[in-house]
Order: sequence, then structure tokens, then C-alpha cells
Amino acid sequence: MRIQDVMTREVSCCRPGDSLSEAARCMWECDCGATPIIDEERRVVGILTDRDICMAAYTRGAPLHAIEIASVMSTDLCACRPGDALEDVETQMRQHRVRRIPVVDEQDRLVGIVSLNDLALEFQKEQGQRRKSIKAREVAETLAAICEHQHQPALGAAAG
Repeated sequence: MRIQDVMTREVSCCRPGDSLSEAARCMWECDCGATPIIDEERRVVGILTDRDICMAAYTRGAPLHAIEIASVMSTDLCACRPGDALEDVETQMRQHRVRRIPVVDEQDRLVGIVSLNDLALEFQKEQGQRRKSIKAREVAETLAAICEHQHQPALGAAAG
């Protein structure tokens, strides 16, 4: 099975110069926890999660409308292609400890996103059809790796 078979094609996106307030609104309206950040040519330049927004709100001491996405987004990205195997992308999620990976075409333009939820739903669907492209153990191991607690340095009085 390939990523193109399970990816979400309609992806809500933001731009680096948009505010965190705009990103939060976008995530709320689309009921998603992350949004790819794209340039004028739809190339992925970053990704922003709801956690990134919360941490910025806590650490920056500024209203969300005053904080640009570019100052908070993750730029250390991994991406996949529509023709990639599900197992390979699931391994990539586990290794990079991410729940979502943008799907890009040959010109690195965004064409979709694949999430751990997509993989879990595909596993559930396959169970009913007795196919075995995705194994429950692999999904569970990926979730465990992603959820492993990471200690963060203390902020001191930064959040006031």
C-alpha cells in the first residue's frame, strides 16, 4: 500500500508571515492539530502544531496575533512522496518522533499530509478485510516512540 492511498489531500496551510492567531483559527476550523507552512509556490518551508502555539503563548509573553509563524514553526522537516510505502513512512514517523508528515510531489510542492491517525484508520480498515500492509505492533511502536516524554529545560521567570 502507498501513501497516496491513505493521505489527506485537502490540507489547510498557512504562510510564514501569518500570525499564530490566524494559524490557531485555521486549525480550529479544520479540526486539525498541525498545519504545513508553505511558500508562494506551495513548497513546504515548515510545520506548525497546536503545541507550538501553546508553548509560544506561554513563553513569549505576547498576544498570538503579534507572533509570526516563522518565529515558531519547525523547519527541520521530513517529507514523503505519494508513491512511498506506508511501512517506510511509518518508520520515518517513529525515527523522527512526529505524528504527521507532509506529502510532496517531484517539485517538492505540497500535495497532502499523512498522519499517524491515517495509518491507524487504515490498519482498522485492513483488519476487516484481512489484509496485512500495516501491523498493529508497528503502529503501537510508532505511537510509543512519539509519546516518549522529553525533559525540557526550565524556563525560570520567562512566562511570568
